[in-house]
Amino acid sequence: MTLDQQLRQRLSSSELLLCPGELLANGSIQRDMGVVTSAGRFIDIGPKEALIARHPTLSPIDLPGHLMMPGFVDSHHHLTQSLGKSLVFGEPSEIFRRIWVPLESSLDERLLHLSSKLAALEALRGGFTTAVDAGTRSAGEIGALAKAAEESGLRCVLGMICNDRGGSGSPQQRNAILDRAVAHLADYRDHALIHPSLAISIPEAASDDMLNDVATLCRDKGAIFQSHVNEHLQAVERSLVTRSQRPLEHLHAVGALGPQTLIAHATLVTPDELNLLRDTDTAVAFNPVASSWKGNAVAPALQMAALGIRFGLGTDGTRSDGFRLMDAAETSQRMAFGLATGDSSCGGGWRWLEHATQGSAECCGLGSITGDITVDKAADFLLVDLEVPEMTPSWDRPWELVRYGNRDQIEAVFTAGRLRLWQGWPVDWDARALLAEVREVAPAAINKAPIQRVHPTSEVHRERHGKAGEATPSRQRGNGEPRC
Repeated sequence: MTLDQQLRQRLSSSELLLCPGELLANGSIQRDMGVVTSAGRFIDIGPKEALIARHPTLSPIDLPGHLMMPGFVDSHHHLTQSLGKSLVFGEPSEIFRRIWVPLESSLDERLLHLSSKLAALEALRGGFTTAVDAGTRSAGEIGALAKAAEESGLRCVLGMICNDRGGSGSPQQRNAILDRAVAHLADYRDHALIHPSLAISIPEAASDDMLNDVATLCRDKGAIFQSHVNEHLQAVERSLVTRSQRPLEHLHAVGALGPQTLIAHATLVTPDELNLLRDTDTAVAFNPVASSWKGNAVAPALQMAALGIRFGLGTDGTRSDGFRLMDAAETSQRMAFGLATGDSSCGGGWRWLEHATQGSAECCGLGSITGDITVDKAADFLLVDLEVPEMTPSWDRPWELVRYGNRDQIEAVFTAGRLRLWQGWPVDWDARALLAEVREVAPAAINKAPIQRVHPTSEVHRERHGKAGEATPSRQRGNGEPRC
């Protein structure tokens, strides 16, 4: 048995006394520390020698050259969109209308499970121990999504969509949806890894009564209410035309903002709307990669922080890499705001690390459960290899993690005290078999979905624009573009 195999075997124990070279806890880097996990939780943390003395029955596992840190918390994801990931590259905004709704609506229960498990695997490989799923439009049973997250070991805030504008928006329809919502909250109330949530896709997808009812139900049940708000210019303008209110103002008018509410994006916000977020204690999922790839703007995250608005970092299903997400967050604020104001710090590094972990956990209602290495919280954590050129020498570890950290440094991923991934692959299920199955079924799934793409694939785009600078006649793009 190799040293790697021996270490993996020792890390698979139900009780661990870990002595990492560095520990990230309570926002600071600490050395010569130890951490004890048992029954899925952190039960003791302290100076290494004192901890070893307090737990004589446990054999300490020395991890020199490793950082033990909280797992990343993805505050906004779409686990059931993974089969079509790169179909949205180059697409104009509101891709949900042309790609995501058609794709998700075509998924049966098997495809729902496969897509979710693939996304969960990507998340864990990227250091995310928790992901907030914004809800699926698939007709498949939402339990298939929950099963996929549980099988992979990903902690999941599982949203159930409660849109009622698809039909008449009648009281009878609303009551039927609310009955299912109550059942969803009850079904997962005491689950170890699944935390129920309710969602409205966008404010215009629900009646005012439904928006209020769902937000109130979440507040009363201690759950999170999710919605996509002020993300695209088209949606803001539609709301102004139909209601003379912007989407965020609309939510406030119907009583749907508050501490229980987590809005995704908030990229197009006025000063008055920022005050609404602050005054109602509404949380925001800041999705910097989504802004870069297909958004109309960048959320003013640093201004939100200055106002005391709670926010976490989210991927929006774009790229599941916690380190690159933090880098994107800092870069977006630097490019969109810092350059114009001479702000060379733009968060000082530590802010993005904090909002990718503890801040995100707090926004999604899990602040007392995960997001930090603290006694009594769930043992959701990463072991990160620091003995790489990028981290040597070290002068500012938090900022180095934001700018230099990379997914390939993650040696081990734990949720609820269990080793889930070792060197990028699951330890208790066959991920390569999952990938093979996805490759087999994905083409048919995509081809049967009524997806409409505007932008061609890279090869077609390159052919149209010539090779090595050659000019070619432009060709009209339209609905006849290949889907993939």
